[in-house]
Amino acid sequence: MTGTALAVIATGAVAWFAYAVLASSGVQRADADRAGARPVAGDRASVPAPSATPKPAATPTPDTSASPTAKASSASPSPRPSATRTTAAPRAVSATAPLAGRIRPAVTYKGVATFYDTGNGDGACTFGPTSDVMTAAMNTADYESSKACGAYVLVRAADGASVTVRITNECPAPCAPGQLDLSPQAFAELAAPSRGQIPITWTLQSPADPGPMSLRYKTGSTRYWCGVQVIGHRNPVARLEVRSGSGWHALPRADYDYFLSENGTGCGGAIRVTDIYGEQLTVATPVLKPDTVQPAGVQFTRH
Repeated sequence: MTGTALAVIATGAVAWFAYAVLASSGVQRADADRAGARPVAGDRASVPAPSATPKPAATPTPDTSASPTAKASSASPSPRPSATRTTAAPRAVSATAPLAGRIRPAVTYKGVATFYDTGNGDGACTFGPTSDVMTAAMNTADYESSKACGAYVLVRAADGASVTVRITNECPAPCAPGQLDLSPQAFAELAAPSRGQIPITWTLQSPADPGPMSLRYKTGSTRYWCGVQVIGHRNPVARLEVRSGSGWHALPRADYDYFLSENGTGCGGAIRVTDIYGEQLTVATPVLKPDTVQPAGVQFTRH
């Protein structure tokens, strides 16, 4: 073989080796780039600190195909249904409240007050938008899965300033037990907003004039599935029952403050509402008309 042929062969071998090295390097770099983009177990993305903003109203999942949603009623109230007071509570101020949960009358609770942007006034209790600015969100522990909804509490600051607010929302963690997240207007009655947070005490109230008490069927309610809500009650509601056959059937309460009949029991029939003091009010003829405020015609006794 001539010298020229050997030189050509040697040059080709060197070129092939250089190409193989470069190709291998490119594959390794591509693999490295892909590995760098893959999340590694145990790594955590940067997560903002939790907010004390009260949680939005929950959306229920009824048995019916139409999923009801919370919505303010724009319809005019229905004609007043017939109502009766079946068990009268004593009118004297009393701490006896056998059906109360965590929040009891004549008990002073300690905590802190903060405030949040209440928007249109709606909240986890799903009462709907309101022009009432003296409202508050209750911490999750004392909210007690909506048992605090609609309750009135008197809030006092250390310097003696006070304001009465209605519970319309829930304040999740980091809100602590005893804490109230007030509307800006309510907080301003106690302290300058620039303070942001102040120590408070608060007690359950039974106001002189809470206005009329009403009932409302939830959007999507039918005779096969319904949700019933009590609005404007003077004292916290402990139980809601529907007439079923010859007796009364208690409905479970959702954390968005509707009592649910998932199998249609009593939907459109008589309704009996009981407060924490044991007083029972019966509304005999509510109309099964979803998202319509119906005056109950009765109100719980003041304590």
